[in-house]
Amino acid sequence: MNERKEALFRVLVSIITGIILWLWSYLAGFLALLHWVIVLITNKRNRTIADFIEYYNTELYKFSRYISGVRNERPFPFTDAERMSKFK
Repeated sequence: MNERKEALFRVLVSIITGIILWLWSYLAGFLALLHWVIVLITNKRNRTIADFIEYYNTELYKFSRYISGVRNERPFPFTDAERMSKFK
């Protein structure tokens, strides 16, 4: 795809992915607070919640890089969701 078509496609991607990430951000924020409470009570982190929030963080980062023109790799839902770091 040439650069002009890719730039126009970024508008469509920004609308679709932006809505998904906006909704996802509320869920990730709620889960981050819940995770904090879980850690206070159990003294250990929940891997499932941490992984879910890491997926959100990675996709938000990929979205920012795509929309700003740094990379041409499209964010979720146009590619599979992925994590940049692992739970440790």
